[in-house]
Amino acid sequence: MHPALSVIFFTSLSGAGYGLLFWSALAALFNWMRPIPLLAAVVLGLLLVTIGLLSSVGHLGKPQRAWRAFSQWRTSWLSREGVMAVATYVPAMALLLVVLGNLSAHGAVHVGVPGVIACSLLLVLTPLTVYCTAMIYASLKPIPAWCHSFVVPVYLLFALLTGGLLCATVAGLQGAVGNIVAMGGMLVAIVLGVVKWRYWHDIDNTPLTQTRADAVGLPGRNVSVFERPHTESNYLTREMGFIVARKHARRLRRIAIVLFALVPVLLLLPVWLFVHLDAAPWLAAAALSALAGAFVERWLFFAEAKHLVTLYY
Repeated sequence: MHPALSVIFFTSLSGAGYGLLFWSALAALFNWMRPIPLLAAVVLGLLLVTIGLLSSVGHLGKPQRAWRAFSQWRTSWLSREGVMAVATYVPAMALLLVVLGNLSAHGAVHVGVPGVIACSLLLVLTPLTVYCTAMIYASLKPIPAWCHSFVVPVYLLFALLTGGLLCATVAGLQGAVGNIVAMGGMLVAIVLGVVKWRYWHDIDNTPLTQTRADAVGLPGRNVSVFERPHTESNYLTREMGFIVARKHARRLRRIAIVLFALVPVLLLLPVWLFVHLDAAPWLAAAALSALAGAFVERWLFFAEAKHLVTLYY
């Protein structure tokens, strides 16, 4: 598939934003952060989500008709994702108002009943929105690389990792970050690396469900291409026929694993071992590395996906 930058930005940034809102809601519920860093975390989460959603509109042929997608929520994961994304803004803005009301308070944020409701809704809606985003691709059976059981877990793990590292970075700007946070970040990074590597192994070793003979209506035959069906490219060949060389894909896979798994683990290790370390720079570097790895991984996610319609060509 053609790896459109707008969709790569959308899935990477919005995932990080929803992950950040998820961890911010937990921090508010359990009084893990003081008012100012919590406010910064919520604002940053909303900003990332908004930038991601706006960038997704750039991939539409008729952006002015994007509102019509909301009407198909009964059958379309894209529509469900849009509905969930808009719904998430309500508790996120409510939490923002609660935190603003606590700015003058010393110590932890006291959210009260409205804040508890807003945080509880965020803890449900943010992972559901990321789930709907992942299901846009995981539900497409004509693309075997996307119709895989690990696609949804990878999207959720990326949201937890990138959002969690960003949340820890903001928290670390005004105080020490516990070694439990660093240990949790390392665990998520390791699990994500293992799951993603297993996903790549599966798509490399699982044959396509259809053959070229099936595509031209001659199942069971040995069919070869004599000449191209078209004298010039069309929409299908441009959007569905993107090809990345295997040697380049393998190199990019290693780069992605290093960026979103290995580097964050190495940067979080000192934060875990040395309690009184100034953790903010280390956490910021880990968050930026994980985000860079997410961009590379997401580019490969689209570039390596083969639509069965390309068998005809």
